[in-house]
Amino acid sequence: MIASRKWDTMPLHVVLEVNMRFAIAALLGLSLAAPHAAYADAGSIGNAKIVNGAVSVVRNGSTVPIKLGDAVMEHDVFQTGADGSLGITFTDNTSFSLGPNSSIAVDTYFFDPKNLKGNMVAKIKKGTMMVRTGELTRQNPGSVQVKTPRTVLGVRGTTFVVSVDE
Repeated sequence: MIASRKWDTMPLHVVLEVNMRFAIAALLGLSLAAPHAAYADAGSIGNAKIVNGAVSVVRNGSTVPIKLGDAVMEHDVFQTGADGSLGITFTDNTSFSLGPNSSIAVDTYFFDPKNLKGNMVAKIKKGTMMVRTGELTRQNPGSVQVKTPRTVLGVRGTTFVVSVDE
């Protein structure tokens, strides 16, 4: 059974297959969620659409559990435990799916819905993240960046998975 094996002893193709299955399931779940849901909190840049297991957000120096429907703010850092996964939909309909043992920060996010312009910079410190871009890259390709410890991805509009080992 895959769940009982350690990731570091699994062949790479098995790890990628498991990560892709998670990513596809999470993305499907995000696409079924209401894409234009109201963002109730002032300053909210999105909402938590899928929350499973141990998931927390670090905001203004405090770490708190995140719940389904909670607002997402600029500068939030999301952390998932060994059993955790998180799906986020942003106001431009960009979505993130975070896998277990992940730490991802939203460093910058701005979206002007009237002019369909803005930008996003996210940083993945560890773990796995699937990204499906929304209006930001449709109107301004390259306006979304994902930083890893070793590289910066300039995103022009697509769906992709990033994985960073500790």
